[in-house]
Amino acid sequence: MARVLTVVLLALVIGVVVLGLRAAAFNASVSSAPFLSTALLGALNGSDRVNVLMVGYAGGDQGGAFLADSIQIMSVEPTTDTTTTIPIPRDLWIEGVGSFDQDGKVNEVFAVGNASGGLDEAASLLAEVLSEVTGLRIDHWLSIDFAGFRDIVDAVGGVTVDNPVAFAYTMTEPQHAIGDWSAGAFEAGEIHLDGEASLAYSRARYTSVFAESNDYARSVRQARVLGSLREQLGAGGIASIIPGLRLMDAMEGRVRTDLSAIDLFLLSSHLSSDRRIELTEGLVLTATSNSNGAYILIPAGWTGPGSYGGLQAYLSAALSTDAQ
Repeated sequence: MARVLTVVLLALVIGVVVLGLRAAAFNASVSSAPFLSTALLGALNGSDRVNVLMVGYAGGDQGGAFLADSIQIMSVEPTTDTTTTIPIPRDLWIEGVGSFDQDGKVNEVFAVGNASGGLDEAASLLAEVLSEVTGLRIDHWLSIDFAGFRDIVDAVGGVTVDNPVAFAYTMTEPQHAIGDWSAGAFEAGEIHLDGEASLAYSRARYTSVFAESNDYARSVRQARVLGSLREQLGAGGIASIIPGLRLMDAMEGRVRTDLSAIDLFLLSSHLSSDRRIELTEGLVLTATSNSNGAYILIPAGWTGPGSYGGLQAYLSAALSTDAQ
């Protein structure tokens, strides 16, 4: 019996060492933070809200590869252990912001930062701009390209989501204009998605259903995928080791963050949001056009460059109800 226990203990120690070495190599490839560090352990057990910026972008060599396609703020309230997701519309207009010395849509900020100093600068600049615009302190950031999103979903064997409305889609505006839905379709009800289908489901803007053809609908679909992904990861412990190793393989070269591997593990439990705050057109934002005639969104009550007070007040009031 003692010999069996010794063998089991030795195997466990070897497993921990191997996992540690793998995690250290993973950390070196995706993070600017030291492996044996944590910025979230104390923060997630404190009293102040923790805000993490999550950015999705195309990547690759095509045009617009570094325009932010998905921008969300994950806001964790440690005292109640609740998570609020705040999707930021890509067309939100940025003007008169100290950290960004030009005018443009918020999705352009990521591309400008990347051109200046790579992905770290891209995410850092976008976090700084959004801190000023929303009034929230953006503590940390994580970015992922489309291929990484696809590979992560495949790494856990796909995701299952409850899709309330059936719709067909296309990825181009010309096809949408003529009603060409040959790109694909999603049925209503519970559907299982592999990585490629999850990416299409999360990105589709040109759909056969009007209500599904906007950034708000896309962000809701993205939340469904992330929630299912969280379920696939399990509750932690030994059962999560194999999915965790597969995720590390999928994320290398596709994810960039200022959080350590330890912090990513801590953050993974918050992928499923308890609530969402939508910056809806009409209530919070107003649709208009810039000097070039392009569609943009500005805060309601906009009086000129830097006029984000109304947006900040709305978010502050909405977040204050989190724990109630």
